[in-house]
Amino acid sequence: MLAVAGVLWICLFSGPASAQTLDRIAAGNAVHIGFVPGQAPFAIENAGGPPTGYAIDLCNHVVARIREIVPGIAVRYTEISLVDAFDAVASGKIDLLCGAITQTLERREKVDFSQAIFTTGMTGLLRRDSPRDLHELFLGERSISPPRSPSLTPYLRSRIGVRQGSTAETVLRQAVAEGQYSVDLVEFEGHDQGLAALEARRIDAYCADQALLLGLLSQARDPARLVVGNRLLTREPYGIALARGDSDLRLLVDRALTDFYATPEFAALLKTYFGARAGELQPQIRAMAVPE
Repeated sequence: MLAVAGVLWICLFSGPASAQTLDRIAAGNAVHIGFVPGQAPFAIENAGGPPTGYAIDLCNHVVARIREIVPGIAVRYTEISLVDAFDAVASGKIDLLCGAITQTLERREKVDFSQAIFTTGMTGLLRRDSPRDLHELFLGERSISPPRSPSLTPYLRSRIGVRQGSTAETVLRQAVAEGQYSVDLVEFEGHDQGLAALEARRIDAYCADQALLLGLLSQARDPARLVVGNRLLTREPYGIALARGDSDLRLLVDRALTDFYATPEFAALLKTYFGARAGELQPQIRAMAVPE
């Protein structure tokens, strides 16, 4: 079977770059999919089975395309922290990193990315009674009030949570400096910990991508007391991370995504994970697809 697969690869992929990831998948008879837990609705861990989620399902469609070349391969899922995920892809421990994975130039020093699978932006989840500075920062709400007394400054600092290893911290520090807000940043290992801290009033807001915060809001004890910001501080294009320099695999992944975006099954997938927003998301995502 491996010999036949090798002949097929020679026919299907041309150019000087070798299909190193596909060779490794064939040798091990398995595709290794990595995911970061707590990234609903993009990657959702399940104690009794494999993960689910929008990005996980897209990666499974990519696996179906790989199986056309290497039949019968298994899928192995690896739960990993965001801090370690890109090193795992670069070392070959993970073949496809699937979830709410933002493409950045810094990350491209280690890995490559597929075409965009989703676009969102960074904002904040805050309580409705959070300090007014944060309502201005994340909601654009401005209010006129008397100047603060300098003697009260140490007691008027807000606390904003961010996930460790995310792209949020650098951008947030810049926005805080530009707006001259009094803010301390607090790092958390997971979004669920940030939500718990927000509801327990240990922090005043939690910062992440809007699409993730909408999913987090649905998990809150009392969602009516919280609000997701509508002011986006960044543009966050998500992609599937894969080995750097493996043009064969990247081409395969992009073709699988482009083909799938044009099917009724893709519309159903969006409705499953994004509900009423599916109608507006489908043309946006299809517009980002790489044409044939």
